[in-house]
Amino acid sequence: MSDLSILYSPAPYHIISYGTLLGSSIYQSFINGIVSYRALSRPQFSTLQAALTPVYFALQTALPVIMALTYPGIKSTSSLGTTTTEPSSLSGLLQERNRWTVLAPIATILALNAANLLWAGPVTTRIMKERKHQETRDGKKYYDQGSQSKEMQRLNRAFSRMHGVSALTNLVGLGVTVWYGFLLAERLQ
Repeated sequence: MSDLSILYSPAPYHIISYGTLLGSSIYQSFINGIVSYRALSRPQFSTLQAALTPVYFALQTALPVIMALTYPGIKSTSSLGTTTTEPSSLSGLLQERNRWTVLAPIATILALNAANLLWAGPVTTRIMKERKHQETRDGKKYYDQGSQSKEMQRLNRAFSRMHGVSALTNLVGLGVTVWYGFLLAERLQ
């Protein structure tokens, strides 16, 4: 890297932000969560997830914002040898030609991750805490075999529903992130 001007370009920061978004999504969804679930007891796993998921969702929400701010635009050279540059950052993101290939995926990723950060994650955590209190009242764990109280059954259903919403939101966000990677790669050819 003999020309240090690249340090002042938004392009490397956009790619690094995208890579961090994709890598952390894959790691949390398919490695960390699964390995932790298998290696830890349920209470330890719940404690770990309660501490990790807000940080994960915050990172997953911040990275699309950074990607939007570091959108590099497009340089093109005409057959006459003149170079034109499409606007970068938010103004480039909002260009008509970028509506479906840049704005839509980044906005979708941001919206899905913000939904997990601000709504699904906190609701799921609140239900986990309610379930812990109900365990104390019932004198048994939420996962113990045998019959559960009506309230514990309700809390277990609510937790399963919210956890499912959060997981689905995360996986759809991951899918859109991969899709954006293909759109980004198309620009590099």
